[in-house]
Amino acid sequence: MAHHRIAVLSSHLRPSGPTPPGVAQRPPEPDEPPCVATSSCSGGGGDADSQRAGEAGCVFCRIIRGESPAFKLYEDDVCICILDSNPLTSGHSLIIPKSHSPSLEATPQSVIASMCSKIPFLSNCIMKATQCDSFNLLVNNGSAAGQVIFHTHLHIIPRKAGDQLWPSESFRRQPIESNQEIVDLVNSVRDLVSSRS
Repeated sequence: MAHHRIAVLSSHLRPSGPTPPGVAQRPPEPDEPPCVATSSCSGGGGDADSQRAGEAGCVFCRIIRGESPAFKLYEDDVCICILDSNPLTSGHSLIIPKSHSPSLEATPQSVIASMCSKIPFLSNCIMKATQCDSFNLLVNNGSAAGQVIFHTHLHIIPRKAGDQLWPSESFRRQPIESNQEIVDLVNSVRDLVSSRS
């Protein structure tokens, strides 16, 4: 099973190459661009009218419904994985739930769990295909954090030694100080955690 999944993923990463042994090659549909998502969007969660309005203008929902092209690497019942259309590195990919949620906190826990369970498999395949041995896992949640598409998604960004992708990697980090501000922060977070659990 794992060999088959890797072979299928590899065929999407290198669509012009030979089909791996044991993997049936599906002929393209007429007028179908190569490697596009063609699944139906399964919206869920939240008010039905606002959900539909969010989905209608959402580029990820259009990709999921097959209305916009994307290089699809993986798909299951809950999520898809596509190449980022404006990658930071070669192989920069996105894991996107099929149900529309504008933020991580608005996404059902079962959907987040399913997305996260795919990270080891997908990141390993992406790192092998890009000949990298490292990756960043990134969530931009909210506009101040750099989120520009308000449909929950996870970034897998393959990395190579010395690529200097993030300017902050050259910054020297300072150790945390034990002061009243830190004590207040810790107590505040702990109080919120205990009140919600």
